[in-house]
Amino acid sequence: MKKTLIAATLAATFLAGCSKPETTAPKTAVETTTAPAEKPELGSFGVDLTARNEAVKPGDDFFMYASGTWYDTYVMPADKTRYGAFSGLAERSEERVKEIIEEIAARDDLNAEEQLIADFYNAYMDTETLNKLGVAPIKPLLTEINDVSSTDDLTKLFGQAWLSGVNSPIGGGMWFNRLDPNKYEMSLGAGGLGLPDRSYYLEDSERFEKTRNAYVAHIAQMLELAGVDNTTKRAQAILALETKIAQGHWPREKRRNRDLTLNQIKRSELNSTYPGFNWDLYFAQTGYKVPQLNVSQPEPIKAMIELINQEDLAVWKDYLTYHALSSNAELLSEDVFNTNFAFYGKELNGQQEPRPRWKRAISQMSSTDSLGFAIGKVYVARYFPESSKQQMSELVENLRTALGERIDNLDWMGAETKVNARAKLAAFVPKIGYPDVWQSFDGLTISKNDLMANIRNTREFFQADSVAKELEKTDRNRWGMTPQRVNAYYNSSFNEIVFPAAILQPPFFDPNADAAVNYGGIGAVIGHEMGHGFDDQGSKSDANGVQRNWWTDSDRAAFDAKADQLAEQYSKYEPIEGNFVNGRNSLGENIGDVGGLSMAYHAYKLSLNGKEAPIIDGLTGDQRFFLAWAQVWKEKRTEQSMLNQLRGGTHAPGRFRAQAPRNHDAWYKAFNVQPGDALYLPEDQRVRIW
Repeated sequence: MKKTLIAATLAATFLAGCSKPETTAPKTAVETTTAPAEKPELGSFGVDLTARNEAVKPGDDFFMYASGTWYDTYVMPADKTRYGAFSGLAERSEERVKEIIEEIAARDDLNAEEQLIADFYNAYMDTETLNKLGVAPIKPLLTEINDVSSTDDLTKLFGQAWLSGVNSPIGGGMWFNRLDPNKYEMSLGAGGLGLPDRSYYLEDSERFEKTRNAYVAHIAQMLELAGVDNTTKRAQAILALETKIAQGHWPREKRRNRDLTLNQIKRSELNSTYPGFNWDLYFAQTGYKVPQLNVSQPEPIKAMIELINQEDLAVWKDYLTYHALSSNAELLSEDVFNTNFAFYGKELNGQQEPRPRWKRAISQMSSTDSLGFAIGKVYVARYFPESSKQQMSELVENLRTALGERIDNLDWMGAETKVNARAKLAAFVPKIGYPDVWQSFDGLTISKNDLMANIRNTREFFQADSVAKELEKTDRNRWGMTPQRVNAYYNSSFNEIVFPAAILQPPFFDPNADAAVNYGGIGAVIGHEMGHGFDDQGSKSDANGVQRNWWTDSDRAAFDAKADQLAEQYSKYEPIEGNFVNGRNSLGENIGDVGGLSMAYHAYKLSLNGKEAPIIDGLTGDQRFFLAWAQVWKEKRTEQSMLNQLRGGTHAPGRFRAQAPRNHDAWYKAFNVQPGDALYLPEDQRVRIW
């Protein structure tokens, strides 16, 4: 199960009525029931109309109107904590990857990369061997932890966290220099928590107290597997330590602020600015030269140094012992994995059963720091036609045109800032489907019967590659996701928008779907990623990816006022009683949603060349556009998963992302939304940024 780790990230989720909504098209529309020439995957035009609940007024709950029948009847499988459009595509991707891997594993005539894939998969699936070994694969690590006798020994283990997988209160990785994106730069921050967010430690509610008690019981069980005695008392001490770590952390919304997290410092000045920590020993474990670095969280780093020096060494050793087992649980025997799952899966997320082992194997293998690109190369050849890439490229350019026109027409932005905004838009680099240059795996050794060695070899392989490139010019061919990943992202340092092949499928994109559906689906996703370049944080970097202020003061103030209004709007959503969406922490994503929808709608209208959209199945083009958007965000979650999203995630839950159209005038007209409807916003409260 995933834990809270420090890592450089890419800049990247009620009311019902009983009256039937009006779906009659304007009389000026062209009357037709003609669907696209080739049948789309969903319905007659690309949207699953059977998912709707037409007893719900769109203006009361657009999520339930668009997907309510599905939501009310869908039964969550025991191995899931959430399910929706993303999950369905992820399952399809997993099935396809499974076919690829099993076909490779069954052959004898394998090339070098195929042999790596087959051997890794076979080692992961060999539970018989893992069960015989128990915790033996990490015995050397446990012994090293047990032998710690000084703060320097502790520091050494923290510096090796990238290799061992254990938690560390100080951590980071190589990313891009925000003031010179042509250079790499190490970024350091505070980490070290086993629960999803600091609030799980610091809030006194009954819900969080129950979770903390369960966490202590879980830690005690894991320590017992490691042969530790007096486990309950030691588990309580670990929780007390992690609570102090949490007290030293910044809240998530503060950690998003790129002005606060840009703190470059020369290596030679680190000891005097952040004294009390053996930085030479720490960096020696990584192999990096680190002539300069960025300390993303200055006060938390100082707080972590104080804890490292003041807390009992024995508690730190128990902390590392627990996290060594927990972080590596899926690589060990089934009793260790199941004990870990009982807390991180069932208690913390509401997941009743583990995912099948083959799915866990694929997840382990498909990341960018494993064999993901070796698998992705085959995936693309089989499942991603060049025609889809071409169509996607055209959509991106249509969205670029639409956003350009919208920037020109903004009434709150002045001419000087518009020039810079236009320059940034023109400089956007789209990456679609797969990388132009594939990752090489020359020199990587994988065994068919030693899973832990495979993990260690893979970590060392990618670390060595990163160390070798540290002082070189940054690699602009680099992808932060593999082609089989169902997602997309914006990278502010390269000013690039990236769309892996696996997301370019229904309900996001279907070459046979109605244009309104593709614009409301993948078009709005494209707009969302473009919007990250102009959200509250992405807008702090210019066309070249350099973090600098390219705004006039008055324009920035006008933008911030609109962003504040949107943050307040989302902060009113209450998915769980007493637990609200964090509108400030999710602000960048919400700006991306609201702005991306505006861009996509504008581009859709441009695509009609002044003509009226046809009516299909009784729905206007505008209705189909907004329905496509809402069904992209259909999802069902366990309550525990929802809470994790609210406290630890940067996205609003899908239910509220589906309501983004309430900020768009066209939605009100399309679905006859009136004052008194639950989602109705007066015009002056509708947030229009981009």
